[in-house]
Amino acid sequence: MNSKRTLLKTVAAAALASLAMGSALAADFTGAGASFPFPVYSKWGEAYKAATGNAMNYQSIGSSGGLKQIRAKTVAFGASDAPVKAEDLEKDGMVQFPAIVGGTVPVLNLEGFKPGELRVTGPVLAEIFMGNITKWNDAKLMALNPGKNLPDASITVVHRADGSGTTFNFTDYLTSVSKDWADKVGKGAAVKWPAASSVGGKGNEGVAANVNRVKGAVGYVEYAYVKKNNMNFMQLQNADGKYVSPDDKTFASAAAGADWFSVPGMGISMVNAKGAESWPISTASFILMYKQPTDKAQSAEVLKFFDWAFKNGKQMAADLDYVALPDDLTNAIRTKVWSQIAK
Repeated sequence: MNSKRTLLKTVAAAALASLAMGSALAADFTGAGASFPFPVYSKWGEAYKAATGNAMNYQSIGSSGGLKQIRAKTVAFGASDAPVKAEDLEKDGMVQFPAIVGGTVPVLNLEGFKPGELRVTGPVLAEIFMGNITKWNDAKLMALNPGKNLPDASITVVHRADGSGTTFNFTDYLTSVSKDWADKVGKGAAVKWPAASSVGGKGNEGVAANVNRVKGAVGYVEYAYVKKNNMNFMQLQNADGKYVSPDDKTFASAAAGADWFSVPGMGISMVNAKGAESWPISTASFILMYKQPTDKAQSAEVLKFFDWAFKNGKQMAADLDYVALPDDLTNAIRTKVWSQIAK
């Protein structure tokens, strides 16, 4: 009899443990996509787990990968720095909203220069990535940097090898400032890189590693990766003709005039924004979710996470030199966008 009672207790305990495990697993959720916001999503995820016990697993696989995953319904949310067009959102039955603002930065590996010491304009930057400017002591670069001892060294162009929202942001900017780039290359999450010296790297991580490894290299990465990898960067001339450095203040200046709801799906471009302090390659990173999710519990957890991050994650974002969305915008996202997602 005692053994039977013990067996029943063991079975009951196992059942309760199974239920508890099931509910714990239900509170964990996965997203995938852009490497651009990975540092801040990771930081938010750590803090959210500490606060709630619920884990957010984010896979930094590039914006194109994130779109594939959410369309395959293998993740609870997708993340992309290249906003999805309104007609595609409608076709897929998805909503899209910005989660964070940051900036893409031209980086270089050139001895003897401090971060921000070299200056470049948009059109000259486009010529470098076109392969028209192949040496660091090219006359156009020397004219922008009088008195600087630019070496007779070859330029190696480093770009993303994967489909990338960072590439979309960067090529969106080059397209806006260079007719030659617009006509011959254009903008996209993946483009055909024209410079003969071009080499690819996977993710912001891969581009940063290649630039730091190859002498004379130039590339583009999200600013958090500049800081994390102690990278050299160029000052960039903005739409007001001012040379600016990348940081949270210049990203915020670019975002200040953004009219988010002027475009269905909020997919606006902030490149070459007006403003004396505006960083010209600023962008938002976007979240994609289904209006009718197959797993409503997972979808609800995603919204709880971003709700928490919007309220509690501002300082964490600022510490990494991202720009958190203002409260009036996140309130509008809750009422206008999240309200479309079935609970």
